[in-house]
Amino acid sequence: MVKKQDKILGFFILGAFVIFFLIVMLILFSVSSTSNIEFAGIGDKIAIVELEGIITSSQSIVNQFKRYQKDNSISAIVFRINSPGGGIAASQEIYEHVRRVRDSGKPVIASMASVAASGGYYVALGADSIMANPGTTTGSIGVIAEFPNFTGLMDKLGIGITIIKSGRFKDTGTPYRNLTPSDREYLQAWINDGYDQFLSAVSEERGMPKEKVQRLADGRVYSGQQAYKLALIDTLGTFEDAIHLAADAAGITGEPRLVRQQRRRVTPFELLFFYDLKRLAETYFSAWPRIQYLMSF
Repeated sequence: MVKKQDKILGFFILGAFVIFFLIVMLILFSVSSTSNIEFAGIGDKIAIVELEGIITSSQSIVNQFKRYQKDNSISAIVFRINSPGGGIAASQEIYEHVRRVRDSGKPVIASMASVAASGGYYVALGADSIMANPGTTTGSIGVIAEFPNFTGLMDKLGIGITIIKSGRFKDTGTPYRNLTPSDREYLQAWINDGYDQFLSAVSEERGMPKEKVQRLADGRVYSGQQAYKLALIDTLGTFEDAIHLAADAAGITGEPRLVRQQRRRVTPFELLFFYDLKRLAETYFSAWPRIQYLMSF
């Protein structure tokens, strides 16, 4: 005969399972909304595209630029950037789409918030004009590759890893062995190529000789005021100033109406454990070695 306590425990476990299932389903089906929020104004529309945090994917930002480029009711775009950079390919894809919108004739103003460094600076290069606050952290033009090394810990624990590979560089960057001189030479060439691509973009967009850019691009960061004096940005100003600059560029009279993409709701589960689990995994647990346009302090 089943005891009363066992029945209660069974119901408790079943209830917990149902609640867990519902939470998982909420997360799976809580997709990003593509609807817009519009803020009152009497003039034409200006779209606000916001880049926040480490750049792990270009999809959301690119989709917004594509949509606003096709929307004839949008007269200009303010690209608000608050990012220390991130993935090289994602940064390059965002930059390319910003440039395409600019070249199509629709004004794009990059507005730098607290941080717009490395890849965060790279994506701003495609805009018609780059504006930063005097205290914005920007620059950090360069490339970094990082990966862990578990060999010391493995030696202490008496753990060994057997690797079978098709070529001598197939496991370069694995945390299970030290780098050889050949590995370092190979990785440095890879990093140098990404660095040269960054230099070329800055040189082209800022109208500077590549040699001058290289003197500024040793990885150091600059304040917005320093960046302005070095011609890495075009002007100093606030987010509101960037909106007015975009309105002037688009020939908007009166206070513009602002449009921005509606942010998806955060589920209680995400608030309790981690907000944006996918981004966390992409940022900290992706394959090594990873090469990035990322400010590193």
